[in-house]
Amino acid sequence: MKLVAVPVFPAYYTPLDKLGWYGLRVLCGAVLLFLLLPIIVIIPLSFSDSSFLSYPIPGWSLRWYHELFASSDWARATRNSFIVAPLATLLATALGTMAAVGLARVQFAGKGLLTALLISPMVVPIVVVGVSTYLFFAQIGLSDSYTGLVLVHAALGAPFVVTTVMATLQGFNQNLVKASLSLGAGPLQTFFRITLPVIAPGVISGALFAFATSFDEVVVTLFLAGPTQTTLPRQMFTGIRENISPTIAAVATLLILFTACLMMTLEWLRGRVKK
Repeated sequence: MKLVAVPVFPAYYTPLDKLGWYGLRVLCGAVLLFLLLPIIVIIPLSFSDSSFLSYPIPGWSLRWYHELFASSDWARATRNSFIVAPLATLLATALGTMAAVGLARVQFAGKGLLTALLISPMVVPIVVVGVSTYLFFAQIGLSDSYTGLVLVHAALGAPFVVTTVMATLQGFNQNLVKASLSLGAGPLQTFFRITLPVIAPGVISGALFAFATSFDEVVVTLFLAGPTQTTLPRQMFTGIRENISPTIAAVATLLILFTACLMMTLEWLRGRVKK
Protein backbone atom coordinates (compact mmCIF):
# COMPACT_ATOMS: atom_id res chain seq x y z
CA MET A 1 0.00 0.00 0.00
CA LYS A 2 1.35 3.38 -0.99
CA LEU A 3 1.59 5.97 1.76
CA VAL A 4 0.52 9.49 0.89
CA ALA A 5 2.00 12.40 2.79
CA VAL A 6 -0.65 14.66 4.28
CA PRO A 7 0.34 18.35 4.53
CA VAL A 8 0.31 19.86 8.00
CA PHE A 9 -1.44 22.99 6.80
CA PRO A 10 -4.19 23.32 4.16
CA ALA A 11 -3.19 25.09 0.95
CA TYR A 12 -5.23 28.17 1.83
CA TYR A 13 -3.25 28.85 5.04
CA THR A 14 -1.30 32.12 4.85
CA PRO A 15 2.02 32.68 6.66
CA LEU A 16 0.09 34.68 9.27
CA ASP A 17 -2.24 31.70 9.84
CA LYS A 18 0.75 29.41 10.33
CA LEU A 19 2.35 31.86 12.74
CA GLY A 20 -0.87 31.98 14.74
CA TRP A 21 -1.06 28.17 14.76
CA TYR A 22 2.45 27.85 16.20
CA GLY A 23 1.99 30.82 18.51
CA LEU A 24 -1.14 29.33 20.08
CA ARG A 25 0.65 26.09 20.82
CA VAL A 26 3.64 27.85 22.32
CA LEU A 27 1.32 29.90 24.51
CA CYS A 28 -0.57 26.78 25.66
CA GLY A 29 2.73 25.05 26.43
CA ALA A 30 3.93 28.05 28.44
CA VAL A 31 0.70 28.19 30.46
CA LEU A 32 0.89 24.45 31.13
CA LEU A 33 4.50 24.75 32.26
CA PHE A 34 3.58 27.68 34.52
CA LEU A 35 0.86 25.59 36.17
CA LEU A 36 3.03 22.48 36.55
CA LEU A 37 6.22 24.18 37.71
CA PRO A 38 5.17 24.55 41.39
CA ILE A 39 4.45 20.80 41.43
CA ILE A 40 7.61 19.78 39.60
CA VAL A 41 9.97 21.70 41.89
CA ILE A 42 8.78 19.66 44.88
CA ILE A 43 10.11 16.38 43.45
CA PRO A 44 13.88 17.18 43.63
CA LEU A 45 13.45 18.53 47.18
CA SER A 46 12.27 15.11 48.34
CA PHE A 47 15.69 13.65 47.43
CA SER A 48 17.68 16.35 49.26
CA ASP A 49 19.86 15.47 52.27
CA SER A 50 19.23 18.90 53.77
CA SER A 51 16.96 19.34 56.81
CA PHE A 52 15.29 22.32 55.12
CA LEU A 53 13.34 22.86 51.92
CA SER A 54 15.81 24.95 49.98
CA TYR A 55 17.51 25.40 46.65
CA PRO A 56 20.22 24.77 45.54
CA ILE A 57 20.18 21.18 46.79
CA PRO A 58 23.41 20.48 48.73
CA GLY A 59 23.30 16.70 48.21
CA TRP A 60 21.10 13.77 47.28
CA SER A 61 19.68 11.20 49.64
CA LEU A 62 16.69 8.89 50.30
CA ARG A 63 16.68 9.94 53.94
CA TRP A 64 13.22 11.48 53.91
CA TYR A 65 11.62 8.49 52.21
CA HIS A 66 13.16 6.27 54.87
CA GLU A 67 11.76 8.50 57.60
CA LEU A 68 8.37 8.53 55.88
CA PHE A 69 8.07 4.73 55.73
CA ALA A 70 9.46 4.34 59.26
CA SER A 71 7.05 6.85 60.84
CA SER A 72 3.99 5.42 62.59
CA ASP A 73 2.17 8.77 62.29
CA TRP A 74 2.49 8.87 58.50
CA ALA A 75 1.58 5.17 58.25
CA ARG A 76 -1.59 5.76 60.27
CA ALA A 77 -2.52 8.81 58.20
CA THR A 78 -2.00 6.89 54.94
CA ARG A 79 -4.10 3.99 56.17
CA ASN A 80 -6.90 6.34 57.22
CA SER A 81 -6.90 8.12 53.85
CA PHE A 82 -7.17 4.82 52.00
CA ILE A 83 -10.03 3.78 54.26
CA VAL A 84 -12.09 6.97 54.14
CA ALA A 85 -11.59 8.02 50.50
CA PRO A 86 -12.63 4.72 48.79
CA LEU A 87 -15.65 4.27 51.07
CA ALA A 88 -16.74 7.88 50.52
CA THR A 89 -16.23 7.46 46.76
CA LEU A 90 -18.39 4.33 46.62
CA LEU A 91 -21.16 6.00 48.61
CA ALA A 92 -20.99 9.25 46.63
CA THR A 93 -20.95 7.41 43.30
CA ALA A 94 -23.93 5.22 44.17
CA LEU A 95 -26.06 8.03 45.57
CA GLY A 96 -25.01 10.58 42.94
CA THR A 97 -25.70 8.21 40.05
CA MET A 98 -29.15 7.30 41.37
CA ALA A 99 -30.00 10.96 41.92
CA ALA A 100 -28.83 11.95 38.44
CA VAL A 101 -30.77 9.13 36.74
CA GLY A 102 -33.91 10.01 38.68
CA LEU A 103 -33.64 13.71 37.86
CA ALA A 104 -33.06 12.97 34.16
CA ARG A 105 -36.09 10.68 33.84
CA VAL A 106 -38.74 12.60 35.76
CA GLN A 107 -40.14 16.09 35.26
CA PHE A 108 -41.77 17.67 38.33
CA ALA A 109 -42.27 21.00 40.01
CA GLY A 110 -39.24 22.01 42.04
CA LYS A 111 -36.79 19.93 40.02
CA GLY A 112 -34.44 22.89 39.60
CA LEU A 113 -34.56 23.62 43.34
CA LEU A 114 -33.78 19.99 44.17
CA THR A 115 -30.88 19.94 41.71
CA ALA A 116 -29.47 23.13 43.24
CA LEU A 117 -29.78 21.56 46.69
CA LEU A 118 -27.93 18.44 45.60
CA ILE A 119 -24.98 20.36 44.14
CA SER A 120 -24.89 23.00 46.90
CA PRO A 121 -21.88 21.40 48.68
CA MET A 122 -19.81 22.51 45.67
CA VAL A 123 -20.50 26.20 46.36
CA VAL A 124 -20.99 26.38 50.13
CA PRO A 125 -17.76 27.50 51.87
CA ILE A 126 -16.00 24.45 53.26
CA VAL A 127 -15.56 26.09 56.66
CA VAL A 128 -19.34 26.41 56.94
CA VAL A 129 -19.68 22.72 56.09
CA GLY A 130 -17.08 21.80 58.70
CA VAL A 131 -18.62 23.82 61.52
CA SER A 132 -22.21 22.78 60.78
CA THR A 133 -21.40 19.08 60.45
CA TYR A 134 -19.34 19.15 63.63
CA LEU A 135 -22.16 20.76 65.63
CA PHE A 136 -24.67 18.23 64.24
CA PHE A 137 -22.50 15.12 64.49
CA ALA A 138 -21.37 15.97 68.02
CA GLN A 139 -24.98 15.68 69.18
CA ILE A 140 -25.53 12.23 67.64
CA GLY A 141 -22.11 10.77 68.46
CA LEU A 142 -20.58 10.75 64.97
CA SER A 143 -17.75 13.20 65.62
CA ASP A 144 -14.31 11.62 66.00
CA SER A 145 -15.45 8.61 63.98
CA TYR A 146 -14.78 7.05 60.59
CA THR A 147 -18.51 6.97 59.89
CA GLY A 148 -18.83 10.73 60.23
CA LEU A 149 -15.82 11.36 57.99
CA VAL A 150 -17.10 9.00 55.30
CA LEU A 151 -20.57 10.55 55.32
CA VAL A 152 -19.31 14.12 55.02
CA HIS A 153 -16.72 13.26 52.37
CA ALA A 154 -19.41 11.43 50.41
CA ALA A 155 -21.69 14.47 50.64
CA LEU A 156 -18.86 16.66 49.30
CA GLY A 157 -18.11 14.29 46.42
CA ALA A 158 -21.68 13.41 45.38
CA PRO A 159 -22.34 16.74 43.56
CA PHE A 160 -19.50 15.98 41.14
CA VAL A 161 -21.07 12.61 40.36
CA VAL A 162 -24.50 14.20 39.89
CA THR A 163 -23.24 16.85 37.45
CA THR A 164 -21.09 14.51 35.34
CA VAL A 165 -23.75 11.77 35.11
CA MET A 166 -26.49 14.29 34.27
CA ALA A 167 -24.29 15.69 31.51
CA THR A 168 -23.82 12.19 30.13
CA LEU A 169 -27.57 11.51 30.30
CA GLN A 170 -28.30 14.53 28.10
CA GLY A 171 -27.56 12.42 25.04
CA PHE A 172 -29.09 9.21 26.36
CA ASN A 173 -32.00 7.75 24.39
CA GLN A 174 -34.74 6.94 26.91
CA ASN A 175 -36.43 4.72 24.30
CA LEU A 176 -33.77 2.12 25.08
CA VAL A 177 -35.08 1.89 28.64
CA LYS A 178 -38.69 1.65 27.43
CA ALA A 179 -37.76 -1.07 24.97
CA SER A 180 -35.95 -3.06 27.66
CA LEU A 181 -38.91 -2.81 30.04
CA SER A 182 -41.35 -3.77 27.30
CA LEU A 183 -39.34 -6.92 26.59
CA GLY A 184 -39.71 -8.13 30.16
CA ALA A 185 -36.56 -6.86 31.85
CA GLY A 186 -36.91 -5.48 35.37
CA PRO A 187 -35.83 -1.97 36.41
CA LEU A 188 -32.57 -3.17 38.00
CA GLN A 189 -31.69 -5.38 35.06
CA THR A 190 -32.43 -2.52 32.67
CA PHE A 191 -30.25 -0.15 34.65
CA PHE A 192 -27.23 -2.45 34.87
CA ARG A 193 -27.44 -3.80 31.30
CA ILE A 194 -28.72 -0.77 29.37
CA THR A 195 -28.31 2.51 31.24
CA LEU A 196 -25.07 1.95 33.18
CA PRO A 197 -22.89 0.90 30.19
CA VAL A 198 -23.95 4.05 28.34
CA ILE A 199 -23.36 6.46 31.22
CA ALA A 200 -20.21 4.67 32.48
CA PRO A 201 -17.81 7.44 31.30
CA GLY A 202 -19.74 10.01 33.35
CA VAL A 203 -19.86 7.69 36.36
CA ILE A 204 -16.11 7.05 36.17
CA SER A 205 -15.35 10.77 35.86
CA GLY A 206 -17.63 11.60 38.78
CA ALA A 207 -16.05 8.86 40.89
CA LEU A 208 -12.60 10.28 40.13
CA PHE A 209 -13.64 13.77 41.24
CA ALA A 210 -15.31 12.34 44.35
CA PHE A 211 -12.18 10.38 45.26
CA ALA A 212 -9.94 13.40 44.70
CA THR A 213 -12.25 15.58 46.81
CA SER A 214 -12.23 13.12 49.70
CA PHE A 215 -8.52 12.33 49.48
CA ASP A 216 -7.58 16.02 49.45
CA GLU A 217 -10.04 17.28 52.09
CA VAL A 218 -8.44 18.84 55.16
CA VAL A 219 -10.81 21.48 56.57
CA VAL A 220 -13.69 19.12 57.41
CA THR A 221 -11.19 16.57 58.72
CA LEU A 222 -9.79 19.16 61.12
CA PHE A 223 -13.28 19.60 62.60
CA LEU A 224 -14.46 15.98 62.65
CA ALA A 225 -11.46 13.68 62.91
CA GLY A 226 -9.99 12.61 66.22
CA PRO A 227 -6.36 11.63 66.88
CA THR A 228 -6.93 8.15 65.43
CA GLN A 229 -8.67 9.38 62.25
CA THR A 230 -5.89 11.67 61.03
CA THR A 231 -5.66 11.57 57.22
CA LEU A 232 -2.74 12.43 54.95
CA PRO A 233 -3.86 16.03 54.23
CA ARG A 234 -4.34 16.69 57.94
CA GLN A 235 -0.95 15.16 58.75
CA MET A 236 0.66 17.33 56.08
CA PHE A 237 -1.14 20.41 57.42
CA THR A 238 0.10 19.64 60.94
CA GLY A 239 3.64 19.13 59.68
CA ILE A 240 3.66 22.42 57.80
CA ARG A 241 2.27 24.31 60.78
CA GLU A 242 4.57 22.85 63.43
CA ASN A 243 7.79 21.89 61.64
CA ILE A 244 8.41 22.10 57.90
CA SER A 245 10.26 18.88 57.13
CA PRO A 246 11.37 17.55 53.73
CA THR A 247 9.35 14.46 54.61
CA ILE A 248 6.36 16.45 53.34
CA ALA A 249 8.11 16.76 49.97
CA ALA A 250 8.51 12.98 49.88
CA VAL A 251 4.81 12.53 50.64
CA ALA A 252 3.89 15.09 47.97
CA THR A 253 6.06 13.29 45.38
CA LEU A 254 4.38 9.95 46.09
CA LEU A 255 0.96 11.59 45.88
CA ILE A 256 1.88 13.12 42.50
CA LEU A 257 2.90 9.69 41.19
CA PHE A 258 -0.24 8.10 42.63
CA THR A 259 -2.47 10.73 41.03
CA ALA A 260 -0.76 10.37 37.67
CA CYS A 261 -1.16 6.56 37.75
CA LEU A 262 -4.80 6.94 38.79
CA MET A 263 -5.54 9.35 35.94
CA MET A 264 -3.88 7.10 33.35
CA THR A 265 -5.73 4.04 34.65
CA LEU A 266 -9.07 5.82 34.56
CA GLU A 267 -8.46 7.13 31.05
CA TRP A 268 -7.62 3.57 29.97
CA LEU A 269 -10.82 2.28 31.56
CA ARG A 270 -12.89 5.04 29.95
CA GLY A 271 -11.37 4.18 26.58
CA ARG A 272 -12.34 0.53 27.01
CA VAL A 273 -15.86 1.49 28.08
CA LYS A 274 -16.34 3.70 25.01
CA LYS A 275 -15.28 0.83 22.75
